[in-house]
Formats: sequence, C-alpha cells, structure tokens
Amino acid sequence: MSVKNAMTADFLRSAYGGESMANQRYLVWGEAAEKDGFPNIGRLFRGVAYAEWVHGKNHFNVLKDELGDKTVVAGAIFGLKTVVDNLQGAINGEIHEVEQMYPVYLETANFQNEKDAQRSFRFALEVEKIHAKLFTDAQNLAKEGKDMGGEPIYVCPVCGYTEIGANVDKCPICGTDKSMFKQF
Repeated sequence: MSVKNAMTADFLRSAYGGESMANQRYLVWGEAAEKDGFPNIGRLFRGVAYAEWVHGKNHFNVLKDELGDKTVVAGAIFGLKTVVDNLQGAINGEIHEVEQMYPVYLETANFQNEKDAQRSFRFALEVEKIHAKLFTDAQNLAKEGKDMGGEPIYVCPVCGYTEIGANVDKCPICGTDKSMFKQF
C-alpha cells in the first residue's frame, strides 16, 4: 500500500494520531469508570479503545511504505472527570469524527483516487457512528446512576465494528466472520 497524494497522506497521519490518542484516552476513562463502580461502562471503553486501535492500525498500514519523521497534528479531548463527563467527551469526539473529520478525509481520498485510504476512512467513519450511539446509551444510564448490562461487547479486528451481543454472522461493514471478533 502506498499513497501518492500529499493531502491524503497528511489526513491519514492526522487520523492515525487522533485514533491513537482516542485509544489511550478510552483506556484511561475505562479504568476510571470501573473504579467509580461502572464496570460494564469500563468494558465498553476498553472495547471501543480496541476499535480505535484497529482504525489507527489501518491508517498506519496505508502509509507503511512511507518512512521518515513526520509531524502529526490531531485534536484531542483531555481531562478525567465523572463517568458522565468522560462519556460526553467520548460522544463529542465521535461526533466530530462523523460530522467533520472523516467526511472531509474520505471525500479527499475519493477525489485523489486513493483506494486504500478510502477503505480505511470509510471503515472508521461507519464505525464511529456506532460508537457515538453506544456512548450516548451508556451516558443515559450513567446519568441515572446505572451501569450497562453485562452482555459481551464484540469488536471486528478488521474495521473496528463494535456491537453489544453477537447479533450478526458477519461484520456488516467489512464482511469479516463474527468468529474473528474480539470479545470484551
């Protein structure tokens, strides 16, 4: 895989940086949720952290033939507050990716005919929509002082698709068999 156009390459690096930071932030927030008595919301954060790692890996792999030092610029949400506040931070980040970041990145990759980048951006865009809903549902429970149920959380290792319970035979985004999904 290689990228011919500088703008798409810049967007891949930015997305890689953002996904890498989201991965770490969600791990921290998940640990905090568990300590605050929300073990299943903590598990959701860990599952989504893995999905963000998948996105970062996908973006990195599109650029794997590029060697050298690059400056990566990506916005990030910082802070450690209540589980409700941390979930709001997660929701805000996911909505930013869905409404602002990935549509622009995908349109650029389409315009520049960068097929591998298109695939990576499309996977991330579709999955981030799901993450926003999962975090919103979890936040609604947390606002009432309730944790999520204990159903397993499954994540596709190819695109990061995330679901609660095993409701599909294969990933609806990339087609990977559910037997390959990672369980949290």
